[in-house]
Amino acid sequence: MPKAYVFTRYGGPETEALIDVDRPRPGPGQVLAAVRAAGVNPVDWKLRGGYRRPGEAERDFPAYFGNEVAGVVEETGEGVEGFAAGDEVFGRPVLGGWSQYALLSVDLIARKPAAVSFAQAATLPVAAATAYDGLRQLALPPGATVLVTGAGGGVGVAAVQIARAFGLRVAGVASEGKKDLVESLGAVHVPSGPGWTDRARALTPDGIDGIYDLVGGEVLTEAASLRTGGAALVTAAAPPGEAERLGGARVARAYDNAVLEQVADLVVRGDLDPLVTRTFPLEKAGDALRAVEEGHARGKIVIEVAA
Repeated sequence: MPKAYVFTRYGGPETEALIDVDRPRPGPGQVLAAVRAAGVNPVDWKLRGGYRRPGEAERDFPAYFGNEVAGVVEETGEGVEGFAAGDEVFGRPVLGGWSQYALLSVDLIARKPAAVSFAQAATLPVAAATAYDGLRQLALPPGATVLVTGAGGGVGVAAVQIARAFGLRVAGVASEGKKDLVESLGAVHVPSGPGWTDRARALTPDGIDGIYDLVGGEVLTEAASLRTGGAALVTAAAPPGEAERLGGARVARAYDNAVLEQVADLVVRGDLDPLVTRTFPLEKAGDALRAVEEGHARGKIVIEVAA
């Protein structure tokens, strides 16, 4: 039987398990893909701990991990056009993606370009697409300066590169240990920690035109203090209402094929390197999650699934 890595109840790592599952059957508007790679994100351990997105119903157990996958179409459901068995695709799974098979809606998948590996493609539906959506929402003109908090994480690494591709100057807030990473992406590194806003002001003498927050909490509040002259502020990390209280907004996610195609094209053009720094096999998915949960991962961590 196919395998899937799941959590059996809310809690910590003790709730995780690799289990046998039935092979899914695609419904109308869906495809079944044999997963080749799946991205790992902070939301995975947060969901295991009981976090629910606004408006999301209580989940059934066992519950799947994973919100981004890349693989090969095995079967198509009723009414599916434009995709067929054998197509290499990537997108957001319907139930989860840390498994040998995943169902995907045709509204949330795109073809994987030949020049993009499965591991790279598996990082795009959440991290890169979130970065892309937020920067489009800021709508800054070329030459403007954007400040990115959490610049050394999965979304941050993508945001810095996409901002540069959009012609923006970037100041990236990250730990001292990620200084070389942030600078290698073309951003000015702002060391995080107490007093970081003073350092940000000193390192951006021409001012900050927009702020993309990927941390939330106190960092978001501090970042808002840097808004001068009507600088725009968006966050992908704060709960509803928090950014609005500070004069900003949450990132409005597009969740469509067009964004997936656009971020994949950035990879093909060499403007975006997903920076997959570590990969783990499906049976070691727990180790992959721990690497992200500890908060020290550089770039993206990916689970690879053998054919």
